[in-house]
Amino acid sequence: MKIVDIKTFLMMAGAPESTGSSSWSARNWCFVKIYTDEGIVGIGEGSGWPRVVQTAIEDLRPIVVGEDPMNIERIWQKMLISTMGAGMTGTPGSGAINAIDMALWDIKGKALNTPVWNLLGGQVRDRIRAYGHASTPERALELKEQGLTGVKTGGVHRTADKVEAIRKAVGDDMDIMVDAHGPPWFNAKDAIIVGKSLEQFNLLFYEDPVPPDNVDALRRVQDNVNIPIAAGERHSHIWGVRRLIEEEIVDVVQPDTGRIGGISQLMKIAAMAEAHYISVAPHSGSLGPVAEYAAIHVLAAIPNGLILERVHDDVPIRYDVVQPHIETVDGYIQVPDRPGLGVDIDEDVVAANPSRGNTSTPGSPDDGSYEPGTYEEHLYVQTRYRRQRTLRAPGSGA
Repeated sequence: MKIVDIKTFLMMAGAPESTGSSSWSARNWCFVKIYTDEGIVGIGEGSGWPRVVQTAIEDLRPIVVGEDPMNIERIWQKMLISTMGAGMTGTPGSGAINAIDMALWDIKGKALNTPVWNLLGGQVRDRIRAYGHASTPERALELKEQGLTGVKTGGVHRTADKVEAIRKAVGDDMDIMVDAHGPPWFNAKDAIIVGKSLEQFNLLFYEDPVPPDNVDALRRVQDNVNIPIAAGERHSHIWGVRRLIEEEIVDVVQPDTGRIGGISQLMKIAAMAEAHYISVAPHSGSLGPVAEYAAIHVLAAIPNGLILERVHDDVPIRYDVVQPHIETVDGYIQVPDRPGLGVDIDEDVVAANPSRGNTSTPGSPDDGSYEPGTYEEHLYVQTRYRRQRTLRAPGSGA
């Protein structure tokens, strides 16, 4: 069998004005299809900067066409060395490799008439626990009523107050996670102060409390906060998360299913993490549904799979662009048993939703993330002032 062609499919997947929620910005999804001379077609997805990823996939096309798609590791290595002349691969290059690698696993599963999880060692579990996102107690209760047993909230403004309100609403039988990413990010000291204020709530994990650029800052948080620490969604390849795992700076590693480098890299990262008793909770909050399928197959096959991030009702088009779509029942996703990844895209839906941009400026002057009057500075990291008000522990007064 030989690869004869690769095609990309880029689409716009919603915007605040179409979803009725200002919390979700417009995003793009980039899908890829790999065609073989035996008529088997594999599907994948690449993120990390989807419009740039699309261009990178087109550049990789002559590297891949003509290869036997069953030789996944060989093709992966060939793609890596073909891009190294441009410097560090980064997430756009990794996202392109990711999409192609994912589609190759889909082809192999279809060729052998078996699900991808079976190629990865078989099932450890036949259903995957999922969690949702909530910025208010009302939303958290809505997710609990839908059957979810885990919820993640976020933000860097009065974080402990938000968690306290959600905990009171949902009770003690629902896991809560906190994602503290910026902008503006906490510095290490403020991340520690906020983390200590969250200890009383027994979080499942405290995610990205400091920028991903400074691993030593994350280590300071790990050493000073008694909550499991999670990170890794912004890195690519095994080398991007190597220090996090080998030095046990995280308790939960969160490879992004669309930009880490593919299923091949996900499995290697899971094995590295297993040796250090670190759990795997793939990031997929802003991904399209094909990458979600890939995460499910991996989580089904690894012993240290923890939970899957799932924003299942962010944009209605999520349910139009793929068949079958993923359902969460009583807080769990049933592992698919169809050959390959078990999913395909509707190309007409993709064509009807062309891409209209790729970047955004997160936050607003009114959401409290930036200190008053500093929003237009667009700071990456900011030391908080009004500290008693913004960093205080719950119950300590206004």
